[in-house]
Amino acid sequence: MKKYEIMYIVNSSLEASKSAEVIENLHAIITSNNGVIDNVDDWGVREFAYEINKQTKGHYVVLTVTAPVEAISEFDRLSRINSNVVRTMIIRLED
Repeated sequence: MKKYEIMYIVNSSLEASKSAEVIENLHAIITSNNGVIDNVDDWGVREFAYEINKQTKGHYVVLTVTAPVEAISEFDRLSRINSNVVRTMIIRLED
């Protein structure tokens, strides 16, 4: 298993409970596919440098995970089709 850093932005116009549910579901994708979440860094709601999909703010979350490639691929696939996720970025960390 390899180490990855995942940053994703959740739509800030969601209610707090709905936002927490989206975040929990995204984390469950990693853990249900034999991955381990090493660290969760919740940055909260921040302004975008530029407008994305007519939005100016988003809820940023950064994860450090140890997971197989299949878990990362599944996270990427499901986060792209989730309308509440504005953007994602996945980076493989050096060993």
